[in-house]
Amino acid sequence: MLLISVLFFSCKKENTNVIRKTTGEVNNIAVIIDDQQWNGEIGDSIRNKFASPVIGLPQEEPLFTINQYPVKLMEGFMTDSRNIIIVKIGEKNNFTINKNQYAEPQNVFHISGKTGAAILAIFQKNTPEIIQIIRRTEIEECQRINKKALLDPRIITNKFDIKIDVPSDYKYMIQESNFIWLKKELVSGNTSLLLYQVPINAIKNKNNLVSNIIKIRDSIGALYIHGKEPDTDMITEEAYSPYFFKIKLDDKVTYEMKGTWELRNDFMSGPFINYAILDEENQRVLFLEGFCYSPSKEKRDFMHQLESIIKSVTVLKKGTVK
Repeated sequence: MLLISVLFFSCKKENTNVIRKTTGEVNNIAVIIDDQQWNGEIGDSIRNKFASPVIGLPQEEPLFTINQYPVKLMEGFMTDSRNIIIVKIGEKNNFTINKNQYAEPQNVFHISGKTGAAILAIFQKNTPEIIQIIRRTEIEECQRINKKALLDPRIITNKFDIKIDVPSDYKYMIQESNFIWLKKELVSGNTSLLLYQVPINAIKNKNNLVSNIIKIRDSIGALYIHGKEPDTDMITEEAYSPYFFKIKLDDKVTYEMKGTWELRNDFMSGPFINYAILDEENQRVLFLEGFCYSPSKEKRDFMHQLESIIKSVTVLKKGTVK
């Protein structure tokens, strides 16, 4: 009995130290704030920043899904959320970020101020950092989910000298020497990944970067992505200019483009993301692109998964693949 009681105590003690895992859908935020503040200027500011439209989507969808809870209900299931913003009146004006406070992986942002105006000022100042941290956390969470069942990487690695975590529910549509098309079927449509490469001088003229990249992706659409009718190939939608950013992927200069595609002479369309990675060592531009067709569904989370797949890329040195 003594031995049993010791074991029971040890197990109980051990269990109290176990950190819970976070739960919930991607791109969700729990905002802990009293109803009076939520229904006022502070709540308006939070909604304007965190529920602003996602760029590059054909219809407006919020950047994050916000779930609001009063401060008195803070204990409970919402503490298992990956992203929590706690806003309250306090004795000091303060902003802190706690990692894994109640579960992991988790970001808990504490915003307190002596007055509502002080809270607003702190919130406005720190919003860009909060969004950046949450976006990174949600990409990492999606990559963790993707890794549960991965496509055999050898075909992609052998063709392009890269490693990339593609979920196993993607299937090969086309395989050529410098081009791969992978597609995942959805109830409402499908999502696709394109991998292709061109010589680095194809976009070296920096004065026409955007137009050069659009010409390349449209030429790929003309070659490989067609509708059921003749002369219906995929092009960058002409009515709206895509968003364009210079970032880094795998520590390499990368041009990120987000916009909408359409089928020429057809009615099909949807969002796309395109990453042109400058691989100076191998004298090429590696293109990784994701696009979605899902006319009856919201597309934010589909595009988020495509982005998380692409951002898992590692460019290998030539000759390292066996």
